[in-house]
Amino acid sequence: MAVIPYLDIQNLSKSFGELVLFENINMSIAEGQRVGLIAKNGTGKSTLLSIINGNERYESGEIIFRRDLRVGYLDQSPHFDPNESVLDACFNHKGEEESVLKAKQILTQLKIRNLDQPMHELSGGQQKRVALANVLITEPDLLILDEPTNHLDLEMIEWLEGFLNRGNKTLLMVTHDRFFLDRVCNIIMELDDNTIYTYRGNYSYYLEKRQERIDNKRSEIARANNLYRRELEWMRRQPQARGHKARYREEAFTDLERIAKQRIEDRQMRLRRSNVYIGSKVFECQYVSKSFNADTSSPITILKDFYYNFARFEKMGIVGNNGTGKSTFIKLLLGTEKADSGRFDIGDTVRFGYFSQEGLRFNEQQKVIDIVTDVAEYIDLGSGRHLTASQFLQHFLFTPEQQHNYVYKLSGGEKRKLYLCTVLMRNPNFLILDEPTNDLDIQTLQILEEYLQDFPGCVIVVSHDRYFMDKVVDHLLVFKGNGEIKDFPGNYTQYRQWAAMQSKEEETKRTTKKINNGQKQNDTAKQNNKPRRLSYKEQREMQQLEKEIEALETEQKKLEEELCSGTLNIEDLTTKSIRLPKLKEELDEKSLRWLELAEKI
Repeated sequence: MAVIPYLDIQNLSKSFGELVLFENINMSIAEGQRVGLIAKNGTGKSTLLSIINGNERYESGEIIFRRDLRVGYLDQSPHFDPNESVLDACFNHKGEEESVLKAKQILTQLKIRNLDQPMHELSGGQQKRVALANVLITEPDLLILDEPTNHLDLEMIEWLEGFLNRGNKTLLMVTHDRFFLDRVCNIIMELDDNTIYTYRGNYSYYLEKRQERIDNKRSEIARANNLYRRELEWMRRQPQARGHKARYREEAFTDLERIAKQRIEDRQMRLRRSNVYIGSKVFECQYVSKSFNADTSSPITILKDFYYNFARFEKMGIVGNNGTGKSTFIKLLLGTEKADSGRFDIGDTVRFGYFSQEGLRFNEQQKVIDIVTDVAEYIDLGSGRHLTASQFLQHFLFTPEQQHNYVYKLSGGEKRKLYLCTVLMRNPNFLILDEPTNDLDIQTLQILEEYLQDFPGCVIVVSHDRYFMDKVVDHLLVFKGNGEIKDFPGNYTQYRQWAAMQSKEEETKRTTKKINNGQKQNDTAKQNNKPRRLSYKEQREMQQLEKEIEALETEQKKLEEELCSGTLNIEDLTTKSIRLPKLKEELDEKSLRWLELAEKI
């Protein structure tokens, strides 16, 4: 019996005026498939998801869902009534007790605790989490997620990774987060050349097979070019000698010409600069303190007597949960926020280039090339080399045609990329990038990574993109909240490995302490050299403990089996996930007490 796919798309086409996004594309998603959709900015990723969700029209084709399929859709930029409460926004005014309960459970896991707070008081990251909860409480058969990791901090991204990997979930998502793609998806679909290419594996597998496809295509074009030159010579040499028998050759020539004129987008050459100079004195953070609501009962401490001396050519990453003060630290450094005490001593040669989360408002009626040339006509690379504004834009994947487009025609990701180009064109020697990866496509991220690796100045990156951080930074400031900041010499993956090792050591110390405490009590009993028996009360307690430990071990085994089964709904999954660590703690306490009683005998 044939398996009916959850979603089947046949010969779908969409264009905006003369711009063709995709033409006659086909794709299918079956139960249990976790599909990551990737493409360059402006080629229609978000438009395709919007079409599938019924929010956007298309020219031709069919979109077929399995009957009675429940679909959950997460918009890239969710919108809410600013005056409604978090809880109302989450379950869309469906006041059933079950919906409210699910909403509370999931919001708690997503660290949204004030459910009566108006939506307009929430940060962008908090609003994204409410939108995510709104999708998850419906327990959809098919999850469609547009940039689900944007504005989420690392802790929440890792929670979402774990959630999506549990059970047999089916999803289609657009994301630039390559770690997330690698760990969650089992199929990668690439929208390129107005069509869909499917790779049945994770992101690492996709990279390997995509390169094979490009190499094969390049070889095919090279062969076609050689044949095309010979056939063109024949066509020109014998215009009168061609009879009926040669007509097939003319038709084949047309096909050959089409292949020969195809272009494979070559990887850009690395943009190395040698003319950036920065002095030995960069900046010194001299015992800076900063807090908000200091005069209230619940002050928020960002920095507390913090000292740091930034080294020449340092490439620093700043990580931490939302609300711990990462962006505030940047604003203090740039002087747009005032410290409560202490100061930043900045070197005379430092020229900051700042890429902010908020972005830049452009004149929508200007052309892309005019936006950049208003900043600079060319960028000096040193050693007599330079790039014009147009060449620089092309390096960051703006085609000549796109450069002469008006800004209002750009996608959100293309506008972010244009903003990035305006920052880099100003020739700074100290780059500060606050969430630079949001909305940028993977190819642009790869180019930016290479640019920053070769950049001969200083760099600070605030980002939740683990892959990007590993590629770029060699040092971390980890903001833990309440003014606590960890200075770590390494990239994000190295920090996570170190943190896991520290956690394991702490657990070992706690276990050792428990054992030592029990040993000390045993030694004390031996020193007294007084054989003793348990009192009647202690005997009853020990018997009761044995029954309780056995029951807890049975419950633990059952819970672990259920959590791994993939059959639980959201409510049960949440309840059992909360119960398991509490159960283990209770089991440890009772086992330790049983050992204490046993040692007395």
